[in-house]
Amino acid sequence: AALTRLPALRAGADGIDSPRLGELCADFGEHPDTLALLERALVEQPPLLTRDGGMIAAGFDAELDELRALSENADQFLVDLEAKERERTGLNLKLGYNRVTGYYIELTRAAAGTVPVHWHRRQTLKGVERYITPELKAFEDKVLSARERALAREKALYEGLLDALIAGLGPLQRLAAALAELDALTTLAERAGALDLACPELTDEPGIDIVAGRHPVVEQVSDAPFVPNDLRFDDSRRLLVITGPNMGGKSTYMRQTALIVLLAHIGSYVPAKSARIGPVDRIFTRIGAADDLASGRSTFMVEMTETANILHNATAGSLVLMDEIGRGTSTFDGLSLAWACAHRLAQIGACTLFATHYFELTRLPDEHAGIANVHLDAVEHGEGIVFLHALQDGPASRSYGLAVAALAGMPKPVVAAARRKLKELERVPARRAQLPAEPDPQLPLFAPEPNAVVEALSGIDPDSLSPREALAALYHLKSLLP
Repeated sequence: AALTRLPALRAGADGIDSPRLGELCADFGEHPDTLALLERALVEQPPLLTRDGGMIAAGFDAELDELRALSENADQFLVDLEAKERERTGLNLKLGYNRVTGYYIELTRAAAGTVPVHWHRRQTLKGVERYITPELKAFEDKVLSARERALAREKALYEGLLDALIAGLGPLQRLAAALAELDALTTLAERAGALDLACPELTDEPGIDIVAGRHPVVEQVSDAPFVPNDLRFDDSRRLLVITGPNMGGKSTYMRQTALIVLLAHIGSYVPAKSARIGPVDRIFTRIGAADDLASGRSTFMVEMTETANILHNATAGSLVLMDEIGRGTSTFDGLSLAWACAHRLAQIGACTLFATHYFELTRLPDEHAGIANVHLDAVEHGEGIVFLHALQDGPASRSYGLAVAALAGMPKPVVAAARRKLKELERVPARRAQLPAEPDPQLPLFAPEPNAVVEALSGIDPDSLSPREALAALYHLKSLLP
């Protein structure tokens, strides 16, 4: 079918000014002999499997046609034979076939005593007897042999056809490659128009600048309008710490970035208003959670293995997506690992999207010039929550875990108990919840500033002080208080 459409494809490409399209059309070549052979040899719709035959067209081989005719005319022969035997014997009989016994004449056991002597019993069943006659046996041998011979002949013809095509395999392979590339390009072109995609600018300068980027799949399947977001990586902005509630759009934002970069590098238009993409050597992802039961690896082990691969192989030219690193272990272990991974990626200089619920990591920009905070915000409305899905600079104002749990259908008593427990934890300084809006609610990830009072106390030996020295030390400590 593809060979018959080559002239139409050439005609459609003639008016298009594209050097690459001209090169593809040149690879089409001329294949009149191959086309004629295939049209004569194969049926219009060949079967997917060759083992049962049916792929060689009628008229291509006289021997195959004869064998097929013998097999195909079997039904009419059986109808005629059944009518003839009924008329000759006066018995109420019928002819049948199965793969176990072959062809047979079947009649009731009550009528079995009146069968002709030249009938031979083939099978006895409950209430019926099955017989074979010399004429039916000869027909059976002929038909079954014809079917087997037809299948063997068809397979031999098919193999001969393949041998004939192999002689011109080189041009056919070039044609197949050209058609495959043309198919991909036309599909990308159609999608570019249908989905309002933009032509990306590929540059030798490092960095990524996407304006109004979208996820090409999510925006098609979602009933709600998709909220586009910008992205900027440059020399001064290499790692973005992304905070925000679950379902806020963090993973979608990360995935759409990877898809836009990938589409740009394969030569496709991208789902964005504009995109300027610098060199990207590899795309690394650590998104999602799944264990590996077959290998005995836990979810956390899988996460750490993938993270280790990223840290060993990422370069300054890589795009890295890291989602919720450290969530599979204790809070302090997970927080420490997440901080160390972000610190290492900042040193490497890879363009990194680092989504996290550890609000302590929002202090990383104070330690590294190339790190910035962004968040996908949400607002609470009554007892519900509204996800805005719009990316904004800075860290998220708070966590909405309990609101998301309520939205997911968590029993109200459980949510209420969680809120009470949260307030209890907030009253314990060492275990306060991670709410940046509160005064210093973070765990002490970074070393605190030295305290003058503590330092002064650490240098005092109470046992060696006289009463006057003790009083002087007390006044000194008081003067150090803010």
